[in-house]
Amino acid sequence: MKQSIPAKGQAGGWFRSSNRRSLAGAVGILLSASSLTLALDGPSASDVLARLKAGNERFATDASSVPPIDRGRRAVLAKGQSPFATVLSCADSRVPPEIVFNTGLGDLFVVRAAGEVVDRSVLASIEYAVEHVHTPVVVVMGHEFCGAVTAAIETTTSLGPNLDFMLNAIKPAVTRTATVAQKERLKAAILANVDIAVNDTLTQSTILRHLVDEGTVTIFGAYYELESGRVTFSQPVGRTSTVHATATESRR
Repeated sequence: MKQSIPAKGQAGGWFRSSNRRSLAGAVGILLSASSLTLALDGPSASDVLARLKAGNERFATDASSVPPIDRGRRAVLAKGQSPFATVLSCADSRVPPEIVFNTGLGDLFVVRAAGEVVDRSVLASIEYAVEHVHTPVVVVMGHEFCGAVTAAIETTTSLGPNLDFMLNAIKPAVTRTATVAQKERLKAAILANVDIAVNDTLTQSTILRHLVDEGTVTIFGAYYELESGRVTFSQPVGRTSTVHATATESRR
């Protein structure tokens, strides 16, 4: 069951509220021995978040480092991968997560779809990342001036079955922000769409829901500003929080 997005004025402050609780339901299961080992020995969610923030700070301040992408790094990765985070982002050409977070080959497991819409292929990719590649953090990142969300707001006729599928997945965010002032509407809808995408990953994936409930995986919502280059993160969606994240501004 989906958690409703706040009404007028609330979704736009999604990353500033410090007392708004999110909805996460979960069905508990025992972690496997390998998952438990990963939870204890792998990087914590706070460590991963700090690494993402540090990389984004370098990018936003024009101080990006050049990650290793040479033959040596490629040879290491040919033997296997161990990315430290999974990022679901919009397919927009202006929002490449590896660049936005100043990471290199093998650092991020990236899943991209217009409007970060969650379908079965997206879910399968995220499930593979958390269960088999063992990334402890999933980031669902929307972005400023998202064309997919803009189209969902403005389009009133059919664009064909595939585009209609994408827009229909975003329409709930549009509906829930219908009373927001026009100048704030797009951002409010983008933030609501991130909430819904996070909710969809949890309600539609038993695997992810179990790992989140057991504390092995943590989810963050995020919002990327095109011109400044900065990413703002929500509060974590984990064992004790839920889908409509208690989002506080968490940039540095």
